[in-house]
Amino acid sequence: MELLQIWKDAFPILMMGLKLTIQLTSLAVFFGCIIGLFVGLGKMSRIKLIKIPAITYIEFFRGSPLLVQLFLIYFGLPQILGHPVDRFWSAVAVLSLNSGAYCAEIFRAGIQSIEKGQMEAARSLGMTHIQAMRYVILPQAFKRVIPPLGNEFIAMMKDTSLVSVIGMAELARSGQLYISTTYKAFQIWFLVAIFYIVMTLFISEFFVNRMERRLQAGDHS
Repeated sequence: MELLQIWKDAFPILMMGLKLTIQLTSLAVFFGCIIGLFVGLGKMSRIKLIKIPAITYIEFFRGSPLLVQLFLIYFGLPQILGHPVDRFWSAVAVLSLNSGAYCAEIFRAGIQSIEKGQMEAARSLGMTHIQAMRYVILPQAFKRVIPPLGNEFIAMMKDTSLVSVIGMAELARSGQLYISTTYKAFQIWFLVAIFYIVMTLFISEFFVNRMERRLQAGDHS
């Protein structure tokens, strides 16, 4: 009964942290997918002025720790701008840019997995390269990238715990702050773990599995 009482007392505080975690994750994945699509296309471009910056971007954000990227934007950027930056949007920007690098590789792999004959067939029907990508290649590639995008969604949700270093009380930080006043470390961290597991299962079911079933149903209709 003591455990249930501890969880009951901690629940409102953890819910506030969960709300921030969901906001950060949703915005980061949304902007990350948009960035990733264009950067992924840029990496496949034959134009060096497009391809080289795309590759550089991907290598930087995939090759450096997310923690360093947070420090660079939140603590380093104000020295260049001459004024502080907003904590929330700094976190969103870093998480989005980081997610964009991984999404770029996901989209690139998805597009390149489509048979080359698809593009050739579309071009033979009179479509431009852009039209063929939009109406033929990308719709097929999107179906193939749903599982890895779901994994990226889950990974980004867990990575939001790092924003605590810039003073944001997301789920993990909220649990840590509550522990500092109650000293009930095991009970609270166990509850925090349950929150993360539930969110992971939710993303797997509703973002990945349900979307895959819906797309498969659309193919058969």
